Amino acid sequence: MLELADIFRLHGPAYRAKFGSRMLPSHCRALQDIEQCRTAALGGRLYFCAQCQTERYSYHSCKNRHCPKCGNDQATQWLILQQQLLLPTNYFFVTFTLPQELRPVARSNQKLVYSLLMRAAAQALLKLACDPRFVGGQLGLLGVLHTWTRALCYHPHVHFIVTGGGLTANGQWRSVRSDFLVHGRPLALIFRAKVRDGLNQAGLASQVDPSVWRKDWVINCQAVGDGSATCKYLAPYVFRVALSNRRLVALHDRYVTFKYKDSATKQIKTARVTAQEFIRRFLQHVLPPGFVKVRYYGLLSPSNRPRLAQARALLSTKAQTTAVSRAADSAPAPLPSHSAATLRCPHCGQPLTLLAPLKSTARAP
Repeated sequence: MLELADIFRLHGPAYRAKFGSRMLPSHCRALQDIEQCRTAALGGRLYFCAQCQTERYSYHSCKNRHCPKCGNDQATQWLILQQQLLLPTNYFFVTFTLPQELRPVARSNQKLVYSLLMRAAAQALLKLACDPRFVGGQLGLLGVLHTWTRALCYHPHVHFIVTGGGLTANGQWRSVRSDFLVHGRPLALIFRAKVRDGLNQAGLASQVDPSVWRKDWVINCQAVGDGSATCKYLAPYVFRVALSNRRLVALHDRYVTFKYKDSATKQIKTARVTAQEFIRRFLQHVLPPGFVKVRYYGLLSPSNRPRLAQARALLSTKAQTTAVSRAADSAPAPLPSHSAATLRCPHCGQPLTLLAPLKSTARAP
């Protein structure tokens, strides 16, 4: 099967030769890590199967959060933890999108603008929800930043999993209708104003076309039941970029073909781009070092966990037990580790015996 690493190994050197002087260190690191992932360059271990009398090499993973072959274990553990945080209530999936006019500024100031995007969206939602005409209490928000479309184009937006109710100032739980959270237009106006204020404070407003402050901003809100399926949807993207190796179709004559689902028609389509363009599209979604793409607000904020426990206590014990049981049942089983006790022969299924560690041959970037 074609892998992202195959494309990087074959066309990465030419990409570096052409753009290396302008590449960010984080992009260089991601390119190199994915090329070397699970190869002899990173070292590993040599195992032996007594049943088949065969040896098996198990190479180390790169552990880069943008690698499509890494992060499965972390995603599984993250999913279990998030589903344990879910309250026994209905949830909404709210998406805030950064307008096209602001994307050049975001590309040049990623850490600042991405943080502003997440913070402004959360503050807008929390502020409007405090209005007694809507929720009249404090929501719980889990936010995950995405920067891509399914075709790997640059499209910064943040997804929030939002409780369908909130904790009031006097310690009562107020639920909302299962199909309505807040009105979209005032939410978009508050969000737009907070982004504008944030860019003004950062001294970046002069780089933005003023017409963007007069247009309607896009916010999408939909009911998602108990929220467990939405957590499962987001989990794979927390520890890697949108593209998985399964979506790669072909690499031929310096062109890469990959498949994606069209957002409008929901049909599976294919895109064919040069290897250089493909690498460029992928690398533009590599996040700044140390940037936290998953954040918690409102009741889910670490400083508000006592209030979260209070909200959980106010909801029915029976519903809580059902939600926790459902979370445990729907969470995928952890992947087997690479230890000698659990690693098994791919041919006969017998446990493998560790013979020796393999030294890394890679050099630092």
